[in-house]
Amino acid sequence: MKLSIFVALALAALTSVALADEDKVRETTKAEADAFNARLYAGAPADKAYACFVRRYDAEHLARHPKQKVASMKLLISAETDKEDKQLHKSFRLGFRYRHRSGDFDSSGSCGSHAVLLSQGDEVRMGCGVDCEGGGIEVALSKDNKSAIIRLEQVRVWQNNKPDDEAEQSLVAGADDKIFRLDRTDTSECASLVTDRKELAALRHK
Repeated sequence: MKLSIFVALALAALTSVALADEDKVRETTKAEADAFNARLYAGAPADKAYACFVRRYDAEHLARHPKQKVASMKLLISAETDKEDKQLHKSFRLGFRYRHRSGDFDSSGSCGSHAVLLSQGDEVRMGCGVDCEGGGIEVALSKDNKSAIIRLEQVRVWQNNKPDDEAEQSLVAGADDKIFRLDRTDTSECASLVTDRKELAALRHK
C-alpha cells in the first residue's frame, strides 16, 4: 500500500514537466533506480541516508535574473529502509527565502521508490509530491553528482514551519523560478529543515 502511494505521488509530481511527452518517459528498472540512489547519496544507502543541497543566490545572479522570486534554497532528501516491506522510502524537505518577502518558507513530502528515465539525454528524475494535491518537485543530478537540479511548476509551502490554513501558500514557477541548481554540501547545512530531535541527531552524525 505504501509503495503504491509513493509511486502515485512521484508520478503526480512529474506530470507537468516530465510527462509532457509520455513516449519519452519510462519508469526506471530496479538497477537504474539503485544506481541513481547511489549517486544521490554518494554511495549505496544504508538503513538511513541523507543528501543535502544548498544555493544562496548572490547579487550578480539576481541582477541577471530580475524575475526570480527565490533568493536562497535548501533541499534535504532522506531515505529510510522500512522494516516491514524492506523497501527504501524517500522523502524531501525544501526550505527557501523569497527575494522580496521576509520569513522562512518550507515544504515537504514523499518521493517515489522508483525514479523515471527521460530518453532525451537519458536523464533520471525523481518525483516528489506533497499530500492533498499540493504539487511537487522533480529532482535530477548533474553529471558529476555535485549538484541537484530541481524543477517545479507549483508546490505547496508553509511559512516558518506552520502547516495551517493561514500560513499555507504555494511557490509557483515563473520565468526564472522553474529550475534551480543547488550544490551538494555537508548534511549539517540542512539541519534547520529538521524538527524531529531523533532525526536531527541522526543527520548530524552523517
